[in-house]
Amino acid sequence: MSVKIAAVQLQTLPMSEAKPDYYVRVCAKNGINLIVLGEYVLNSFFKELEKIPVSMIKEQSEHKLTLFKRLAKDYNVTIVAPVVLCKKDRPYKAIVRFTPNMSFFYEQKFLINYKHWDEDRFFANSVKDMSVPIFMHEGLKVSVISGFEAHFDLFWQQMMKKKVDLVLVPSVGAFESGGRWNELLKTRAFLNGVYILRVNRIGSFKDKTHSWYFYGNTALYSPEGVVEASLGDNEEMLVGEIDADAVVEARKAWGFRNQLVKKGLL
Repeated sequence: MSVKIAAVQLQTLPMSEAKPDYYVRVCAKNGINLIVLGEYVLNSFFKELEKIPVSMIKEQSEHKLTLFKRLAKDYNVTIVAPVVLCKKDRPYKAIVRFTPNMSFFYEQKFLINYKHWDEDRFFANSVKDMSVPIFMHEGLKVSVISGFEAHFDLFWQQMMKKKVDLVLVPSVGAFESGGRWNELLKTRAFLNGVYILRVNRIGSFKDKTHSWYFYGNTALYSPEGVVEASLGDNEEMLVGEIDADAVVEARKAWGFRNQLVKKGLL
């Protein structure tokens, strides 16, 4: 059994509906009903959000939420994308899964907390439930985590225990991190016997002290730790196929999960 998925590599979308409608329509026409976007595509980049009143962030988010809810329903697809939610005048970072009938929101657990990029200080996220979100899609068990959360073993252990087949990783990789990300996710895919779809943002941002270059390189990693398909640094769409049999074969061949089960660790 194989399932088609699409990753649309974009910078922040304008308020116009034309571009997202085009990509979702193309996917639906070609039998692709799982579509993933990168971080800060529905919203402006984080460093821009820091300077915007929460009321304006809320307006931007609500417009995009209304749009993507409609697109998911009109084209009968599932769309996964990060979004900034505003509750009681406080911003929260989350990932939303739009389906034809309803939407599901997953508040991000771990946030970047560096001096030049401090999401942990800006967003009001305070999550006590550290369970990873998992949902079913055409017979596949799918999980979704943010790019920053891909660094934490906690989530990968849960996904191995639950026998997740595909991990979606919307990200906002910048600077010179492309090589490191590639090695990290190849290793995660191999050790966990899963497909990983990393969807990165494109574009750039500059302030007085730093220049952010979002290099794209959206990629699909196989359960053998191989890059099956990847993009450059332009606006593009990656279409990949998830082969459920390849997941089973990889886990059987390497047996990492079986070792943990035998020792009572899973």
